Amino acid sequence: MPKKQSSTPTASAAKKGVSKKAPESDFHPVASNRKASFDYEILERVEAGLSLTGTEIKSIRAGKIDLRDSYARVVGGEMWLYNTYIAPYDPASLNNHDPKRSRKLLLHRAEILRLSSSAAEQGLTIVALRVYIKRHVAKVELGLARGKRQYDKRRTIMDRDIDREARRALGAARH
Repeated sequence: MPKKQSSTPTASAAKKGVSKKAPESDFHPVASNRKASFDYEILERVEAGLSLTGTEIKSIRAGKIDLRDSYARVVGGEMWLYNTYIAPYDPASLNNHDPKRSRKLLLHRAEILRLSSSAAEQGLTIVALRVYIKRHVAKVELGLARGKRQYDKRRTIMDRDIDREARRALGAARH
């Protein structure tokens, strides 16, 4: 008597099928550069990997990173991240890293060339916007940015105040 085929898919069929959506726990934000969005107009965003030592990744996972004055620059055909402060990892004691060292960014060659040429031609800056853990790997979001002028910054503050007053008025009207 021949075997009946079961209606449940096998493990190999499940592997070949449509992949499952990545769970939300795969993305963990660590730090953001809020000053960058105030000082710069962000034109384009790019995700890059970070080349880190063991104590650096442990410190980043603990949230001890500061992106306040971080920027990226191309040196020798490679993209490097400067002025990022990653606090020393306390349990490492003697085997710790230099907190302010420059770190190599992992990007495709074409992305590096495109970002560096547009930054050079148009007088733009590449700033670090945020750092996050994505599928157990540290990533940095870079922004191709144009510096705001003083009146642009004042306009941003005015827009924020107007929006806040409108929300207060709506909240008061509801009660």
